[in-house]
Amino acid sequence: MARGRIRAKLRRSSLYTFGCYRPHPSDTERPHEIQGPGYSRMVYCNKPHLHETKPLRYCSNYISTTKYNIITFLPKAIFEQFRRVANLYFLLAAILSFSPVSPFSAYSMVAPLVFVVGLSMAKEALEDWRRFMQDMKVNLRKASIHKRDGIFGNRPWMKIRVGDVVKVEKDHFFPADLLLLSSSYEDGICYVETMNLDGETNLKVKRALEVTLPVDDDVTFKEFSATIRCEDPNSNLYTFVGNLEYDRQLYPLDPSQILLRDSKLRNTAYVYGVVIFTGHDSKVMQNATKSPSKRSRIEKQMDKIIYILFTVLVFISLISSIGFGVKTKNEMPHWWYLQAPDDKDLYNPDKPVVSGIFHLVTALILYGYLIPISLYVSIEVVKVLQALFINQDIRMYDEETGTPAQARTSNLNEELGQVDTILSDKTGTLTCNQMDFLKCSIAGKAYGTSACDVELAAAKQMAMDLNGQNKNGAPNSWEKGGKEFGESEIELEKVVTSKDENGRKPTIKGFSFEDGCLMNGTWLKEPNVDVILLFFRILSLCHTAIPELNVETGNFTYEAESPDEGAFLVAAREFGFEFCKRTQSSIFVRERYPSFQNPIEREFKVLNLLDFTSKRKRMSVIVRGEDGQIFLLCKGADSIIFDRLSRNGRMYEEVTTTHLNEYGEVGLRTLALAYKKLDEAEYSAWNEEFSKVKTSIGGDREEMLEQLADSMERDLILVGATAVEDKLQKGVPQCIDKLAQAGLKIWVLTGDKMETAINIGYACSLLRQGMKQICITTVNLDTVDKNSKEDVKENILMQITNALQTVNLEKDPHAAFALIIDGKTLTYVLEDDMKHQFLNLAVGCASVICCRVSPKQKALVTRLVKEGTGKTTLAIGDGANDVGMIQEADIGVGISGCEGMQAVMASDFSIAQFRFLERLLVVHGHWCYKRIAQMICYFFYKNIAFGLTIFYFEAFTGFSGQSVYVDWYMLLFNVVLTSLPVISLGVFEQDVDSEVCLQFPALYQQGPKNLFFNWCRIFGWMGNGLYTSLVIFFLNIIIFYDQAFRAGGQTADMTAVGTVMFTCIIWAVNCQIALIMSHFTWIQHFLVWASIATWYIFLLVYGSISPVFSEYAFKILIEVLAPAPIYWITTLLVTVACILPYLAHISFRRSFNPMDHHIIREIKYYKKDVEDQHMWSRERSKARQKTKIGFTVRVDAKIRQLRGRLQKKYSSLATHNVIPLTETKHS
Repeated sequence: MARGRIRAKLRRSSLYTFGCYRPHPSDTERPHEIQGPGYSRMVYCNKPHLHETKPLRYCSNYISTTKYNIITFLPKAIFEQFRRVANLYFLLAAILSFSPVSPFSAYSMVAPLVFVVGLSMAKEALEDWRRFMQDMKVNLRKASIHKRDGIFGNRPWMKIRVGDVVKVEKDHFFPADLLLLSSSYEDGICYVETMNLDGETNLKVKRALEVTLPVDDDVTFKEFSATIRCEDPNSNLYTFVGNLEYDRQLYPLDPSQILLRDSKLRNTAYVYGVVIFTGHDSKVMQNATKSPSKRSRIEKQMDKIIYILFTVLVFISLISSIGFGVKTKNEMPHWWYLQAPDDKDLYNPDKPVVSGIFHLVTALILYGYLIPISLYVSIEVVKVLQALFINQDIRMYDEETGTPAQARTSNLNEELGQVDTILSDKTGTLTCNQMDFLKCSIAGKAYGTSACDVELAAAKQMAMDLNGQNKNGAPNSWEKGGKEFGESEIELEKVVTSKDENGRKPTIKGFSFEDGCLMNGTWLKEPNVDVILLFFRILSLCHTAIPELNVETGNFTYEAESPDEGAFLVAAREFGFEFCKRTQSSIFVRERYPSFQNPIEREFKVLNLLDFTSKRKRMSVIVRGEDGQIFLLCKGADSIIFDRLSRNGRMYEEVTTTHLNEYGEVGLRTLALAYKKLDEAEYSAWNEEFSKVKTSIGGDREEMLEQLADSMERDLILVGATAVEDKLQKGVPQCIDKLAQAGLKIWVLTGDKMETAINIGYACSLLRQGMKQICITTVNLDTVDKNSKEDVKENILMQITNALQTVNLEKDPHAAFALIIDGKTLTYVLEDDMKHQFLNLAVGCASVICCRVSPKQKALVTRLVKEGTGKTTLAIGDGANDVGMIQEADIGVGISGCEGMQAVMASDFSIAQFRFLERLLVVHGHWCYKRIAQMICYFFYKNIAFGLTIFYFEAFTGFSGQSVYVDWYMLLFNVVLTSLPVISLGVFEQDVDSEVCLQFPALYQQGPKNLFFNWCRIFGWMGNGLYTSLVIFFLNIIIFYDQAFRAGGQTADMTAVGTVMFTCIIWAVNCQIALIMSHFTWIQHFLVWASIATWYIFLLVYGSISPVFSEYAFKILIEVLAPAPIYWITTLLVTVACILPYLAHISFRRSFNPMDHHIIREIKYYKKDVEDQHMWSRERSKARQKTKIGFTVRVDAKIRQLRGRLQKKYSSLATHNVIPLTETKHS
């Protein structure tokens, strides 16, 4: 802000009785006694250079969420690679390949290992580079810093130092933890939005020390100097202890002067602050944990399979070693051509044990192909390509912000398909922090014609059911009451469709109210005009907002503490009561009353303002009108207001309560409005006492103020109630509904208060009418202090035990329970002796909502669910307060909204809107899980089929250590000849397309149930590999053992037999993968058949090379194998024999015990989804997991309710029709 700008003259602190109390000068607290460990931090204000040397050398403001840096990348990445047991084995094998005991040349062992490890490390480097670039976006943000001589200039966040004086302007984030020095308001007040830290939408009021208020312009910092001694960096967001030494005086500091990093300045033009904590010392970063190294369940299970195969490898190597030792001792002396013992003493009949040990090493290397070295690198490649498809999915691209989905790490793709529980933040994740005035109740009459989605959907469904019955000619049990039903129950549909037909006026932010009875002055014709007038005046006067004139539009916008307050002021403006000006003592409202066409500006003197606090749950303002009358206007929670009504003020209580319940059931946030008329003497007496207490000195001052406010806010007269919609993000209810149908459990963890969280629960269908709510709370705050911790815990445990018993004894199949618990109670519940009982109760409930939870509690709840259930958890959030939860969960998803990037930087996947989670899990998660599972099973199959043939041949040749295959064959097997088809399986395979995944959400349960990677399926594939290896080896040996197969009568040598066997393997494993694939594109076709063709091309090229290199394989294809018909016949016979059992298995499975996707594919194949819509709809309804939450369940419950009403109407009609007939008959 330019030097010399006129500061806001309104002293905002005068608006607050409770929220922003500044001690009386004579009541100033003594400085804190700061000494000892934990309170050693010294900050020299405006002298940042003093903190560049020890012992004051504090960390920089640079933040990093990467796993590696330039120095640590090589050692850490190599450690990560060789943490995998398979890579460790191949490293050992590569080292041993340089010894004389190796059956293979060194290059054939080292080259694949270097390729595999190098590719994996390159992928890790790429993903970490992306994290680094996102970190730099934050680090390079600009902030205005005092440089010298009262001159401020921009500097990147990362270069801000402790002691720097920072100027932050409206709607900007604080770059570090600051001590507030002054603000654009005279009395040093500023408003801070902490939604990014604690999820709360209400603005927090911060105040500077009175002694620093004069440093309020750039120039004043030229000579500014002070010293701060305070607590060391810690993770507690809500406490701060320190002293400020200024002008040789000590002043105590508390949290009300501290501005935390990543909170935002709101409703204040600018503030000045001095940096206390930077970078990873800041409180928000202290709450973060290091990026954990996450591994998917499939990868962990894959390690167990590797261990099994390694055990098999050691076992057959021992057999081979023992066999070789026996052969060496008993038979080798007779084998004169071997010249035993040899020069290197590798086989010596006199030392059979030593020879056996040498051969054990040879066998461990020889049979290494049982362990697929290319498995890890193939999975890495597949996961990167899968992540690319996720990033490029146009249906997860947010057009408003231009933000695509992003897989920040590809290690967890398949984990997306195995999620059991979703733990979600509320503010900014489910909601968009926008309030819309939707309905109201005034003088016992409900206004607002907009129908909620649940009622509308239920009415439409009922209408469809009735129409369907009539079309089918079925007798309609409600036919006699049909007309009445059509005119009343389904009237909702007409209301909404008529709005669409007539066209809607341009939408007004914060105002979605529609009712001709109140708009455009028509309320003047209503019967209770005086009450309606009071209602509108309460909306326009009872607040702490500041109006700002928008020069372009001519309308006023309002800087309010909460979105609710802003929505009320917009509503008042639209009703004709426009709040247009505030002075130190007055509020001016432009009223369209008594004539709507001629607005009159009226002044209301603000005598007192009793502001809102979370404890009071209400707000009041005492005003004097132009006619001299004094009114107390009050708004607050209905339970609080109703308790304070006078006997004469309860005229509308019963009907208003009904309206409030209806609003609450559809997820609207409600407040009750009331007033009280005061006479001059009554007010003067109260105000004299109030002013006396307000300026008093003493520890009970605030308690006395509260008592006086409470005495004034009694004997109120009810005016009505408001219903405000906390706008959900687009598609949230539908997304939650689909996820619930997919069988996922959804928990909401929010820092917001319980009432707000419950309203959102209703809005997004986690709660519904008729659901039994279990609220676990601690006893009253006053009694907690008196009782011991054990008594409180005992009380909570009793609540949990009783609730668990209620849940277990429930017999109604439609009954559903919702568990609601607050953060204070969670403090006790999360202790070791109680957390498992809590988890048992939570698992038995349909939905769980945790309110007022701290960032640490979010992480602890996530850990409890993850470890307690043993199932996959997913955490999703958008703010810095969600980082711990995101990192603790098996999968962390960040919402890349407008509230900073901390959640995204800590996440594994990022999306722009919550609704994209549906596609991320139900489509991509389902596909990735099945692809990876099938790919790994196939890998083990093909390597067992290949590796065991080496063992059989070695045993067949007297455990000689001789391989039947040429080195180049084995080198190419995993890297070239079978790698690309399996990668195509992992990238392109689809059991069903994306639309079907969304239409049949129950298909998702194949992942959490692990149907495609359980031990039964794994051992089945291993058995298939064993069978294939036996068929390939023994059929080839039987055919070629002593048979002349060439035209010249020659028998097959070892190279010829090995080549034929290898040809059979290539054909068998590639045909097998073709049978596995259920979704073919030209890419799969090309890669499968090209892999087979590549083998023949290689044989042709390799056989044409000089015998110096090709050795015994010279002209192997052209001269030896191709001219021999038996070669081609054997290939065909062995291939068919290998794949026949699998073909029989899948035929039997699909015919007699099909899985869901088999049925769906058959329906799609025969186009029954188009020709028989009824069958398709029936199958879709079957493919929904039984759930008790979600929009569909609420609609079903509404339908049951409507049917119940109709049944009663029909019964009463039938009774009325029968009685007269009976009487006539008797007469």
